[in-house]
Amino acid sequence: MHLSVIFRVTGTLLTFFSFTFLVPIIVALAYNEGNTNTFITAFFVTLISGLVLWLPLRSNRELRGGDGFLITALFYIGLGIFGAIPFYIDPATQLSFTDAAFESMSGLTTTGATILVGLDDLPKSLLFYRQLLQWFGGMGIIVLAVAIFPMLGIGGMQLYRTESPGPVKDNKLTPRITETAKALWYIYLGLTVSCALAYWVAGMSVFDAISHSFATVAIGGFSTHDASIGFFNSGAIEAVACLFMVLSGVNFGLHFLVWRRRNPLHYFQDFEVRTYLSFLVLLAIAVCCILLTNPSDSISPIRDGIFQTISIATTTGFVTQDFSQWPSVAPVMLLFAAFVGGCAGSTAGGIKMIRVVMIYLQGMREVKRLIHPNGVFPIKLGRTPVPDRLIEAVWSFFSVYVLLFLFSVTLIMAMSDIDFLTAFSAIGASLNNLGPGLGEVAMNYAGLDADVKWVLMFNMMLGRLEIFTLLVLLTPAYWRR
Repeated sequence: MHLSVIFRVTGTLLTFFSFTFLVPIIVALAYNEGNTNTFITAFFVTLISGLVLWLPLRSNRELRGGDGFLITALFYIGLGIFGAIPFYIDPATQLSFTDAAFESMSGLTTTGATILVGLDDLPKSLLFYRQLLQWFGGMGIIVLAVAIFPMLGIGGMQLYRTESPGPVKDNKLTPRITETAKALWYIYLGLTVSCALAYWVAGMSVFDAISHSFATVAIGGFSTHDASIGFFNSGAIEAVACLFMVLSGVNFGLHFLVWRRRNPLHYFQDFEVRTYLSFLVLLAIAVCCILLTNPSDSISPIRDGIFQTISIATTTGFVTQDFSQWPSVAPVMLLFAAFVGGCAGSTAGGIKMIRVVMIYLQGMREVKRLIHPNGVFPIKLGRTPVPDRLIEAVWSFFSVYVLLFLFSVTLIMAMSDIDFLTAFSAIGASLNNLGPGLGEVAMNYAGLDADVKWVLMFNMMLGRLEIFTLLVLLTPAYWRR
């Protein structure tokens, strides 16, 4: 382990991130807001801190295997803290450091759980920064940095593997990892621009269209209004949101393949995507049926049912209704759907559809083995055989996921007097990067104790980095290598 290289790379990442504080300054000047000092201060504090880490430790050494784990963890922790500066020092928010860090970490990990209330009255520059934080966190600032690092003599494959989501992380879209990172960001940027234009055509202002496109494509769920998408009360806007939430829940590598070959049929030839779309359709039908059989004057069963199904199942977290108050089992169904999440390689959270499918197939194989002990039953995704090593990795992930989930729920219940439903949904919403929960956290997380919020922040990081990237740092073997 080369600590000098690790700190140098971390410093470089912080230096890059500091320039994101300049964008809200432009917004503040455009809307004649008097909080430019908020972002100027954040810019210089972050820039100087990054340079302090980078300048004294310049060297020609390359990253070693496993260094990416520590860099990724340090960067997310560091960015969560430095990203909290505007929320902490801006007089419009009046947040404690814990609350500011919670808002920052929630945005960075695209969780969408919020502390802030009265969003409609906050400065637009602060709202825009909040949305921008989610957008950078969606595809991953580290993946973006991988495209730039070779110019600085820094290898990036270790970072790409530790930050990118999904069970298969060694597949590159192009021969060079730099080109792979660029390809992902071109697709990400293209979807964002298309989403912003669609929102604008559907009736949003330019500011709202750009802001919500950041949160939609990142599958983050932050909004510039307390009522979220429900503020606009527009079927057209909700339709645009649904379309891009579904697209953002698809593997971005598949988006690249479709774009390069100019053939949309590749979407439907992918086993995971077909399962993902089928799951959304069946869940939407079930939720709509529940709402139709329990009519309410405040709910449009079809429109609200479809929108909330897509928003929660893809772990975006936009709302048009307080779905926690919906009748019967619908809120619980939606919360459990978020545990599945989107496709591997997407900006969605959750366990990922491909893992859930492999767990199911492995379970069915064990049933067949009980019936036919001498039989050989390979697991296939469509027509593609799945290596047993990958099945083992998926089961390992799932078992650790369940244990951490149960431990975290028990921990925050022991730390505070919150009820089981609130604890269960708060951990589920954090670990799955969903945002809204049930019980006391249905609308926001402001009422939770400070120590509970730190546990939730840790779970947000676990979910965003898919658990093992952080847990490997807690093992003595990592530090002895």
